[in-house]
Amino acid sequence: MKYIKYFFQFLLAIISFIIFKILGVNNSSYLSGKIFEFIGPYFRSKKLIYSNISKAYPNADEKELKKITKAMWNNYGRVFSEYMFIKDFRSGKLSDKIEIVGKEYLDEIKNLNKQVVFISGHFSNFELMAMYLEKSGIQLSAIYRPLNNIFLNIIMEKIRNKFICKNQIKKGLGGLKKLISFINKNYSTALMIDQRVSEGILSNFFNTKALTTTIPAQLVKKYNIPIVPVYIERISGINFKLEIKEPIIFSKEDTIQDITNQLNKILEKMILKKPEQWIWSHNRWK
Repeated sequence: MKYIKYFFQFLLAIISFIIFKILGVNNSSYLSGKIFEFIGPYFRSKKLIYSNISKAYPNADEKELKKITKAMWNNYGRVFSEYMFIKDFRSGKLSDKIEIVGKEYLDEIKNLNKQVVFISGHFSNFELMAMYLEKSGIQLSAIYRPLNNIFLNIIMEKIRNKFICKNQIKKGLGGLKKLISFINKNYSTALMIDQRVSEGILSNFFNTKALTTTIPAQLVKKYNIPIVPVYIERISGINFKLEIKEPIIFSKEDTIQDITNQLNKILEKMILKKPEQWIWSHNRWK
């Protein structure tokens, strides 16, 4: 039954992608955002979303919770349609839609062939971050989590490999060997640190303990690699601002717990900038 449901979701996505291509990026992004505002609440629990938002905004009233949730679904829908235009964001056709802040840090990493760990979360159109980093000339491998829908995942992996980052590493213990091989070749690593994991450690995230990945901290401790936070926000429509932060060099005294805690604090600040552009629908604190 599960695979039948996945297959019908796959067919619906394919039909949607064809329509998006016909409509163009501006119309598709707008329309898909509006559609998700309507259908999104049927797929995720409002109670869970409100509970998650309340961890960051304990004094938020019903009106504020509803406003953030509605805008979140709109952004979710926009991202869904924009997968069909990733090629255009990369090739130059839509490259002027991404404003870059902190390019000097990226240029230094590239020109000096430095190895870093780029960390971020699922903000705005998060796929554009790894896409831009690789496009700019950074030797990069990106850790990703496969979609639950095996049919859709095939399409997403093709898009990611071809237009986002060709060196994709599947999240989990199976991808560890591949990650180390890229590290040994002086490749930088990009990963999201905002998802719930089963193999992480408990770290405060909006004053509540949450299982958090230790991969960045482990790479810092083992290879002495700096951490570079990256943030992207949707300014309006299909216009984005991508910000590269100054590299963080941790001391030898910092433990894996210390580093993980600090990265969660950085993530919190990013989320609070534009809370409606982060995905609150995941059971992050389970």
